[in-house]
Amino acid sequence: MSNADTKNNVRRIAVTGMLSAVAVVLMYLEIPIPIMPGFIKFDFSDLPALLGAYAFGPVAGVIICLIKNLVHLAASQSMLVGELSNFILGSVFVLIAGLVYKKRKSKSGALVGGVCGAVFMGLFSVISNYFVVYPVYYRLAMPETVILSLYQAILPSMKSIMQCLICFNLPFTIVKGLICVAISMLIYKPLSPLLKGKH
Repeated sequence: MSNADTKNNVRRIAVTGMLSAVAVVLMYLEIPIPIMPGFIKFDFSDLPALLGAYAFGPVAGVIICLIKNLVHLAASQSMLVGELSNFILGSVFVLIAGLVYKKRKSKSGALVGGVCGAVFMGLFSVISNYFVVYPVYYRLAMPETVILSLYQAILPSMKSIMQCLICFNLPFTIVKGLICVAISMLIYKPLSPLLKGKH
């Protein structure tokens, strides 16, 4: 391995660590959403992972998602369930976005990748929440009937968890991803030389 390769690898590790640290901080800055149950909050912690996926590839993005959730476990208020969901969905988001951008390295490629990642994350949230995350939550934190009642307090016509996930979580998750994509479109190019060490 040449000195240049070694230097690039060191920079990649250092910047991935820096982005992970930023993601951890952003994960603590949760914003309650009035039209969502109280246990679902908005944060921008997927943004550094998305930038990492664009700069260094999809694996780097997934690593950032893993690190931020492992660190956040120390302050978890969701019996680890929130971190599990955040990791699963964040990884799907940045993996899809990073893979598309890797094949088409342009602004349009980043946009298409990000939008595809956000939509796929939203669709996948219904499956992962229904079959994995919520069943764990039922056992560790809150019974299914209580969770359903929290959705019904917002929209009384909700009859099942699946209906709630489609009506609430699906659009919320897609919009959350799209906001991160929009911000990344504004800041990635100015940040790219700093992330990659190119001038």
